[in-house]
Amino acid sequence: MVFRYVALGLLPLMIAACSSGDAPSNGATGRAGGSDAAIAAQPMERWYAYEQVSKGAEVFQQNCAACHGTQAQGAPNWQKLGPDGRYPAPPLNGSGHGWHHPLRILFQVIKNGSPGGQGNMPGWKDKLSEDEMVAVIAWFQSQWPEEIYAAWMQRELASHEQGG
Repeated sequence: MVFRYVALGLLPLMIAACSSGDAPSNGATGRAGGSDAAIAAQPMERWYAYEQVSKGAEVFQQNCAACHGTQAQGAPNWQKLGPDGRYPAPPLNGSGHGWHHPLRILFQVIKNGSPGGQGNMPGWKDKLSEDEMVAVIAWFQSQWPEEIYAAWMQRELASHEQGG
């Protein structure tokens, strides 16, 4: 149900991105170059509403900040396996790899926890509503610089084209 609303919110962005040709081509690093840098630096309309960001900030601080940091900066050494053989909480502020994942994957990780035992992320499906999970994503994506958000949106749109 929640994703129907999110998908409907993304529809105008997907149509605009597909028809305008203004989507940045950032390559594997997500760094824009040349004229794409000017496009990526311009504020891009985002899929979420202010109310979701506000609610997401509250939910994040109460449930996620203990591991991901109060500013979503992630755990120190998040790219190195911990003593338990799992990765610590990554940053969600755009400086980690979270922006590489489509919205549906971000949602699934929050709902069900770390895939394949790679990390210590618990599933939140028994504690948070789907609306709260989506609000958390809205909040941490609101922390992303324009360039990162534009690169994420490119990947998000491509995942829809591929049927994902």
